Order: sequence, then C-alpha cells, then structure tokens
Amino acid sequence: MDLVLSIAMASNPRTWPILDGRVKPDGIALVPSVVHPSELFWRQLRFGDFDVSEMSFSSLMMATAKGDDRWVGLPIFTTRKFVHAEILVRKDSRIESPADLKGRRVGVPEYQQTAALWTRGVLEHEFGVAPRDMQFWMERNPSHSHRGAIGFTPPPGVTIHQIPPEKNIGSMMLSGELEATIHYIVDPNLVDRSTADLWNHAAIKPLFTDPLAEGIRYYRKTGIFPINHGMVIRREIAHKHPWAVLNLYKAFERAAEIANRERVEHAAYRLAAGLLPGEAGGALRTPLVPHGIKANRKVLENAARYSHEQGLTPRPLALGGIFAAGAMEK
Repeated sequence: MDLVLSIAMASNPRTWPILDGRVKPDGIALVPSVVHPSELFWRQLRFGDFDVSEMSFSSLMMATAKGDDRWVGLPIFTTRKFVHAEILVRKDSRIESPADLKGRRVGVPEYQQTAALWTRGVLEHEFGVAPRDMQFWMERNPSHSHRGAIGFTPPPGVTIHQIPPEKNIGSMMLSGELEATIHYIVDPNLVDRSTADLWNHAAIKPLFTDPLAEGIRYYRKTGIFPINHGMVIRREIAHKHPWAVLNLYKAFERAAEIANRERVEHAAYRLAAGLLPGEAGGALRTPLVPHGIKANRKVLENAARYSHEQGLTPRPLALGGIFAAGAMEK
C-alpha cells in the first residue's frame, strides 16, 4: 500500500506535473492542494496543515534555528528570481539609484521573507545600502504572518513599523506615505492585503529602468540565481520512511524534465512564428536550473550568510542542519 501524503504548492510550471498527477512518486500517493505561497507558509508554520509543502527558505532557516524541528528541507527548489531588480519607487521621490534608498520609507510584506532577505543582501553587498539605512513598513499582521508563527523580533538597529489594518503597501505608495517597496504582492490570499496595480500606475516606476538587464548583470558578476522557495517534509515522516525523501526528489526531477520539454516546444513554436528573436530561442532552450544541493550550494550558503548578517538567525546555518540527510548527496 502506498504512503499517503498531503502536499501543497503554488501554481508553477515546474511542479504542475506533480499536482496534476502526470508524475507520481514511487510508493507515495499524494493528495494535492494549490495554495498561494504567502498563505501556505503561514499555515504550515502556524498549524502544520500539510505533510509536504513549498516553504520560504528564509522562514525554514529561522524556524530551524529556533528549534522548530517539525520540518526538514528537500533540495527541491520551486521559485528563483532576481527580486532586487523588481523594487518599485514613487516617481516624485527622487530615488534614482539604490543609494537613494538610504533614509527612505520602504514597504515590505514581511521583513523575514526570502524575497526581502535577498533584496537586502544585494542592496548591502552590491550598492552599500544596509538594512539599518532604511525605514521598513510591514504589511502582514502578526496574527497572519510567518513572523507571528515563528516569533520574529526586529534585529537591533533596524527600524520596522507595522502598517495599520486599514492601510496596505499599495495604498501607502499611492498616498506618498511610502517612497519605495522592495517586494509587492497583490495575489488574493489570507495574508497579503494590497490590491493596487502599482506596476502600471503613472506615479510609480521601477528603481532599475531595465530589471532584466540588472538581473543579468548581477548573475554574471556573482554566479548567484537566488532561490526563494523550496520544499519541506514532516521530519517524523522522513525519519519513519527515509526512502520517501529520494522518491519525492526523483519525482520532482521528472516533473522538471517535463516542464522543460514543454517550454522548449513552446519556444520552438514561437520562434517558427517569428514571435521571438533568434537569440532568445537559444536561451529558452537552456535547461532550467536543477534541483539538488551540489548545483545550488553557493546560492544556499549565501542565503544562510545573509540571514545571519541581517540578524534573522544567530549563526549561518549549515546546510546539513536544514536538509534531509538522505538528499545531501544530490
């Protein structure tokens, strides 16, 4: 009889073959749920709703450092993004470069979230703007947030204000109460509250005029493609059924292969139709960044270093203390 596990993830081309049943882990019957990441992480950290789930890497590190051993990481990485390149600012704020963020009022859904962790790390190491140089305003209420579930306290020297319930990042950006936001979420879920379309508003602009070019610059310089979310499994399940760790890993590998094949087929169609320049086709045919510790060690260790530097964890966590032992060689 198969091991029956509940699993929750966001909608993602790399993981849909798992969610829609095209890929089934050997010996495991999955009961899937599609949940927005913001809500999912809060539910997992607060209530432990699912056996296997997507998880914020920053929150996983913080929970582990605080002795919360309910979860163990799987080196399966669902989202990666150059989040620092997506900073939005008010046009009338006279913020023209990252250095201009010093002393400014900056919105963030949640200070500890991985997108904010990476953005602050890049701002400090690439542009000399430290977390203490900005005033942060958090949107998520403690009762419905990762920090509330973990017991987060602001790091020494960092100014963090709570956005009141009747306001949100979007409304405060439009009113001028905030001058920038380092991450912005409008997807409906139980945690985030903003609804305004800042990306297309006349009063708002991206800090980096060409976000794609900034992401390319950063990657070429550092070799880092930031990981935001990974997967976790209940530690008790990993201990009782250690074989399940690699069976899940192999299933996600197969799902990624399907997603990559479909992406290449889609790129070929668009190229044939003249909808993409030739050089774009070569990039789109390049395999997606792989799962596993070995291929991602530098990225993961940098995230652990940033977490410690920013006062979220008392030390840079060793990867062996975060991920399942059975998957450390992958």
